[in-house]
Amino acid sequence: MSAKSLLQNAENERNPLIMSDEQILEQIYSTHVHSDTKFDVDSLLTLVENTLRRSTHIVDNVVQGSHASLETIDDKIPQFKSPLCTLKQIASEMACKLAPNEETAHKTTMAILNKLSKYEWDAKAVLTLAAFALEYSDFWLLAQYQPTDPLAKSVAILKRVPLLTRPAALQKHRQAIAEVNNLVKATLQVIEVIFELEKLTSYDIKDLPALGLAIEQIPVDVYWAIITIVSVVTQIDCLITESEDKHELSHYGQKINIILSKLRKQITLCRQQIDEAEYHRKLKRLFQSPTEIIEVLKVLIFNKDAPQPLFHGATKTTVEMTVLKKKNVYLFISSLDITEEEISVLRPVYDSIKTKENYKIVWIPIVEAWTEQLRKKFEVLKSKMPWYVVQYSGIIAGYKYIKEEWHFKKNPMVVVLSPQGKVQHSNAFHLIQSHGTRAFPFTTFSEQQINNEINWVGSVVGNIHPIINGWVEGQKYILFYGGKDKEWIQQFSKYASALANDVAVKEAKISIELFCVEKEDKSLAKRFWSGIESLFVTKVQKPVDAVTQEVQKMLSYKNESGWALLSKGPSVVTSGHGIVVLKTVAEFEKWKEGIKKDFGLSFKEYHAKIAATTHRCSHLEIPNVAGKLPETIKWPDCPRVMEIFISYKCCHNENTANAIK
Repeated sequence: MSAKSLLQNAENERNPLIMSDEQILEQIYSTHVHSDTKFDVDSLLTLVENTLRRSTHIVDNVVQGSHASLETIDDKIPQFKSPLCTLKQIASEMACKLAPNEETAHKTTMAILNKLSKYEWDAKAVLTLAAFALEYSDFWLLAQYQPTDPLAKSVAILKRVPLLTRPAALQKHRQAIAEVNNLVKATLQVIEVIFELEKLTSYDIKDLPALGLAIEQIPVDVYWAIITIVSVVTQIDCLITESEDKHELSHYGQKINIILSKLRKQITLCRQQIDEAEYHRKLKRLFQSPTEIIEVLKVLIFNKDAPQPLFHGATKTTVEMTVLKKKNVYLFISSLDITEEEISVLRPVYDSIKTKENYKIVWIPIVEAWTEQLRKKFEVLKSKMPWYVVQYSGIIAGYKYIKEEWHFKKNPMVVVLSPQGKVQHSNAFHLIQSHGTRAFPFTTFSEQQINNEINWVGSVVGNIHPIINGWVEGQKYILFYGGKDKEWIQQFSKYASALANDVAVKEAKISIELFCVEKEDKSLAKRFWSGIESLFVTKVQKPVDAVTQEVQKMLSYKNESGWALLSKGPSVVTSGHGIVVLKTVAEFEKWKEGIKKDFGLSFKEYHAKIAATTHRCSHLEIPNVAGKLPETIKWPDCPRVMEIFISYKCCHNENTANAIK
């Protein structure tokens, strides 16, 4: 690098107008020493505010040629021991820099920061502003009293006050004086907002994510406040010494106003986050302590807004929220992307409770930003629901709470609340989808009772076709099968049919029914796997048992080329996939002797024998449903924890038949 380039780089590092924030930070951090120095910055700021509010008002009157009085406000005068020597040292550092340029201003600022190395950043700023305020207020106080007070007149001459306040000089420098005064006001405002931000550090940073970024920037903001004060002092010195040189302040004015705007936005955002955090805690308290259900719902849905009437789908009328008083409430929470099929999950529940006065369903639509198109879609959806519907044109007040505490994502959920507003189940949707009204009243206790049952085939997949429940009740063997490979399905159908009609099976009076899930009706397979997924979700956070393992294995077969599940009535015998289960039925001749004793056991043992010689990597796709997902999952046939991969999938079709437009 040439000597000229090195010199240019050195100059750049001393010119703040072309330095990045990172470069400024690097330089100013070297001046800062962390210490336990105690200093009453709040009292000093109060005195500085008193001083500058009145002195800048005097300047405004002088510039405008008016005699407007300041609002009668009693200044707060705190008990405070002034750090006068420090203030005089800072003032001396800033005084008489009659070579007005950015490099000099930067050098002076760094010298001040070195002097104040043991103070916190907000203290550095207010000490510098206090040192300036001493001189600035003294100057304009003399300007005010010199016409009538002989002492003020003599001191004013010593301080060259008349050189700036005589009519001719005032006329000449009016714009420059106004610019200085406005910059002083803006810099004071910047420091005041920095103090506001510092006070917010008493809050938990988790509640105020915006505060972290703002606090990180404070050292740079303090630097700009100090260098602006330094530049203002230099400009005043140039004016009262009648120097031909002047300091260009417009760059500092732009920078200070940008910082002020940014800080105000950060303060506004922090206050919003404080309100949200306090609201979040309020909701938590409401759900944890006995409260009338209506009061809980008002806070959850509307918070401070006036509660809106509910729409009653059965009567197509609006009703007041008082209809929910002392009721058990099922909050049906979803986005507007809900399907007809998902709505139908709750219809049997509604039919069973509509004659029960103490149970009600309420749909809460989750919309982050309403549009005319979404309002039309809402009206269509509303017309399809016979239960109560929240009609609210804004964002649900408790949206963030619903996402964070109840883990709402996109899929519909049902939160069960007692008449006292206590959560009885944070998401019973999958419980309802898996077991229907058999799981009533859909509390965690009723879920626990059902989870203790080992026979789940009828309740989970029995509703996909009317014939299945008859087979289940008749305690028949049922071979459910399907897969992504049509050739595999054809092969399995051939061998399974031969097995079911084998003479040995008939002689043993064994009844075997075959049911292909992957038929032409795509909704059949969708309902089957929805049932399996819902059962998995209801059990995934519970201790692992035989049923959990069976469901887990079944879910891993969802995208296999072929799979089969053998049940005896409502209980699962075994399940398998691909070549393993295909060989089991194809090689029936090798194990048929055992069916006289127990067909299910013979099938299971031969299947396990083939599986022991076949290795397969198991893949488990968990739907992104509401609620917590497990951090780890162990595979039933392997002692190790499964590896975790994240995948994203898009199979949407704008013309999907089940989607509600």
